[in-house]
Amino acid sequence: MPPRVGVVGAGISGLTLVRALATRDADVVAFDAASEPGGVMRSRRVDGRLLELGPQRLRLSPTIESLVDDLGLREQLRAGEDDQPLYVYHDGSLSVVPLSLREAVTTDLLSLRGKLRILKEPLADPPRAGESVEAYLTRSFGRQAARRFGGPLYSGLYGTDPSDMLVEYSLGRALENAGIDGSVLWWALRKRLGGRETPPICTFEDGLGQLAEALYDAHADAISLETAVESVHERDEQFELVTESGTERVDEVVVTTPAPTAADLLEPVDEGLSATLERFSYNPIGMVYLESDFDGEGIGALVPSGSDVRISGSTWNASFLDRDRLFTCYVDPGSDPNMLERSDESLGELAATEFERLTGARATPIHVHRWEPGMPAYDRSFTAMDDLEPPAGIHLCANYVGRPGIPGRIRNATQLAATLAEK
Repeated sequence: MPPRVGVVGAGISGLTLVRALATRDADVVAFDAASEPGGVMRSRRVDGRLLELGPQRLRLSPTIESLVDDLGLREQLRAGEDDQPLYVYHDGSLSVVPLSLREAVTTDLLSLRGKLRILKEPLADPPRAGESVEAYLTRSFGRQAARRFGGPLYSGLYGTDPSDMLVEYSLGRALENAGIDGSVLWWALRKRLGGRETPPICTFEDGLGQLAEALYDAHADAISLETAVESVHERDEQFELVTESGTERVDEVVVTTPAPTAADLLEPVDEGLSATLERFSYNPIGMVYLESDFDGEGIGALVPSGSDVRISGSTWNASFLDRDRLFTCYVDPGSDPNMLERSDESLGELAATEFERLTGARATPIHVHRWEPGMPAYDRSFTAMDDLEPPAGIHLCANYVGRPGIPGRIRNATQLAATLAEK
C-alpha cells in the first residue's frame, strides 16, 4: 500500500506533488496558510490591469504543455514575443545582451577584444570547488562578458552579487540540470545545429496564477487552504502535522516552504536539520508595477550589482506580453540598501525614477508587492547544502534544494512523487 503523504505548502511544488501522487492513487493531504494557491505564482487585477506578483512569464516546455492540456487550459494560453532583445544597463545607457550570434556581433556592450575573448571559453576548465560565479565567468568568458552581462544575467534573478555566489551551489547546478558538463558555447552550438529550439514564452488569459488555480480546482478535496501547519512531530513511526484545526497523521512529510519556515516546522523532529535550514539566506524583493508610455521593444533590462541605479532590473510586460503600458521593476537590499525601511509609496517613487533613468520615459506607480523572505540568495550560506540530511520520512521539495523556475519545480515534484508512490 502506498504511504499516506502530508504536503506542507500549496505553491507550484506542493500542487504538482498532490497531482502527481493522486494520479498514482496515493493518499495525499496538503495544507497552506494562504487563502489562495500558487505560492509566489499569483496574479492580480489592479484597476483593470493584470499583474504577476511572482514570475512574469513561463516557457512552454513539453512538460508544461502536457499539463496545460490535461487541465483544459489550452484556450486560455497566450503566447509572448520572445524574439525581442534583453538589455543591460552599462556606462549610463542600455545595451543589448548578446544572446544570439547576431546580437553577439552587433552589440555595443563588448569591445572587439571582449567579443573575441568569449571564443576561448571551450578551452576553460569546468567550475571549480569554492569558486565564485564571478570568478568562473571571468575565467571562462573574460572580464568584460562576466561583469557586463554574464553575472547580471544569472545573479540578477536572486539579488546577490556574483562574487558572493559559489558556483557549485548556484550556476553549477543550473549547468548540470541543463546537461552541460563542458563548454557552454559548444553546447549552444550543438543545440542550434541539432534544431533544438527554446520553448516559447507564454502566459494565460488571467495570468500565471490561472495554472495554480486549475491545479487546485482539480484536487481541492486534498488541499486545505487557510490552514497553517504549526509544527511537525514524529509519533510511532509516523508523523503528525499539527494545524490550528486539528492533527493529521501521515507516513511521509514533504515540506515545500522556504527554508526559514521549514526550519521552524521541523525543529520538533530534528533540531540539527532545523539549525541547518536556518543557515540559508534569502533576499527580500519589492516588485513595483508601473504605467508608462515607453514604447521600447524588449523583454526588459538588467542592472548589474554595484550600479548607481537603485533597481535590479525591469520587465517590459507591455512589449513582449502585449499588456498595455505595463512594466515591472525589482528592488532588493542589494540595489537599494534602504528598501526594507521604505514605505510602498517611497518604493514606488524610487522605481519610477530609476525606470525613467533607464528608458528616458516617465512612469507612474500603480501597485507595490513585497516578498519576504523572497528569493534564495544562493550565496555562501548555501554551503549548508553539504550538511542537509533530512531524517527518513522527511522530504524537502523547494527551490533552494532543487531546480528554480516553474518548469524545474514541476519536474522535481513529479520525480519525488514517483519515488514516494513506490514505497
